[in-house]
Amino acid sequence: MNEKEQLVLQTIKNNPFLSQQEMAEALNMSRPTLANIISGLIKKGEIVGRAYVLPERNSIFTIGGANVDRKFHIAGHVQYSTSNPSTVTESVGGVARNIAENLGRFGNEVKLITLMGQDQGAKFIEKESQAFMNLDYVEMLPDLKTGSYSAVLDSKGELILAMADMSIYDSLLPKFLTKHEALLSNAKCIIVDLNCPKETVVYLQNLATKRNIPFAIIPVSAPKIKNMPDNLMGVTYFICNRDEAEAYLNIRILNDQDYSRAVKMLMEKGASNVILTLGDQGAMVGSVEGIFYLKAEKLNEIIDVTGAGDAFVGGFIHGMLNDEPFMSAVKFGQDNATKTLQSDKTVRQNIATDELTNWRNN
Repeated sequence: MNEKEQLVLQTIKNNPFLSQQEMAEALNMSRPTLANIISGLIKKGEIVGRAYVLPERNSIFTIGGANVDRKFHIAGHVQYSTSNPSTVTESVGGVARNIAENLGRFGNEVKLITLMGQDQGAKFIEKESQAFMNLDYVEMLPDLKTGSYSAVLDSKGELILAMADMSIYDSLLPKFLTKHEALLSNAKCIIVDLNCPKETVVYLQNLATKRNIPFAIIPVSAPKIKNMPDNLMGVTYFICNRDEAEAYLNIRILNDQDYSRAVKMLMEKGASNVILTLGDQGAMVGSVEGIFYLKAEKLNEIIDVTGAGDAFVGGFIHGMLNDEPFMSAVKFGQDNATKTLQSDKTVRQNIATDELTNWRNN
């Protein structure tokens, strides 16, 4: 904003009930000049509506995938090149959608932006998701199919093979976001997964930087690293696993020193906070406080690994937005992921809105 815009905005903050004429006289400017400045502030999202209501930053936006997940659980030993006896379950998924549900179950106000087809998959996702997030900003494309993800898991719940039909997200271009720019400009936090094309991620990166909005990038998988921006300037939280870090940095990560070096390199690219997740080995994290290693809780039994990474992100972001110290928020994310590993649901059903408070007091 220029100096005059800042002056007008501060005047409105001091007394939003002034008429334009009263405001113009107080600021020693003509009413048409004031009207033009106010019109510009409305377009920028600094004020909303003719009553000059100041927007509140209370909504988290998650942008990216919302899929139908199918899981094939093999009963015995995996046998390749032949049929394996298995059971099949169907649920809703997608990284952005899963994170949104975690955050919604924690009691946050969440808005999901994604693309879906006009098909049964979309109806299923809407039915299962609407209690936890606002779906008003979902675009329905009749000529494309809703995203789907099919996973084959062994008897221990470990992933053997996954197949994803995410072609619909190639169409999730900035044109679907610019119409909501005023709302996005006043987001409490923006989280994007790399199902989105690179130009969409860069658009959000620039918007978040300009508006000083907490901004998180979640890679999804190593092949999706092609959608990463060239640098991480303006990225508040970059959360990735080893394969994704290797793909983005074009390095090999083989030991503890490499983990630390990778986090340092990601921060040098501009990210304020970096979390390199290492599965059952824990996480290597970096912030202004330095680079640290955090162990993971050892589990005797893992029911299903699907959704654990999204649970970590949801728990971590929830902690950060509730004023937890960085390392404490990481540990809360780990706790949420651990509990999800012990659930047969992609997003565990027993999340409570006061769970962070109870966890903090234990």
